[in-house]
Amino acid sequence: MLVYTDGACSGNPGPGGWAWAVAPTAEPSGSGGEPSTTNQRMEIRAALEALTALQQQPLPLMVMSDSTYVVNCFRDRWWVRWQANGWRNAKKQPVANADLWRPLVALVAETGATFGWVKGHSGDPMNDAVDQMAVSAIPHRSRQH
Repeated sequence: MLVYTDGACSGNPGPGGWAWAVAPTAEPSGSGGEPSTTNQRMEIRAALEALTALQQQPLPLMVMSDSTYVVNCFRDRWWVRWQANGWRNAKKQPVANADLWRPLVALVAETGATFGWVKGHSGDPMNDAVDQMAVSAIPHRSRQH
């Protein structure tokens, strides 16, 4: 199963939205928003929400994201070092967004999900669809462009 995820923010920090959708039909899907957040949090939240919703679905599950932050965490296994260091980074500082990373890491371990990168805003129909969903989920955003 292939699922696309995306996060968006109006200002960074600012109100944000997240979305996920299963390829190729964008069904099932999900989205939501937060009044005050960051783009990185919304990218992680999109993957977390997708895996939470799809954890009972047939495996394997591949998550496609335009966020190198999310993809590289799993591709390069950053989370292994974070866990070993008590959720502290190489600078001995708390890992940013650990409240989202911890449950996402647990779901990835449980489901065996893998991650792939897709270039954002490049004409990929599913990436464009979840981007539009995430932007639409931003609460109280101005409808003017």
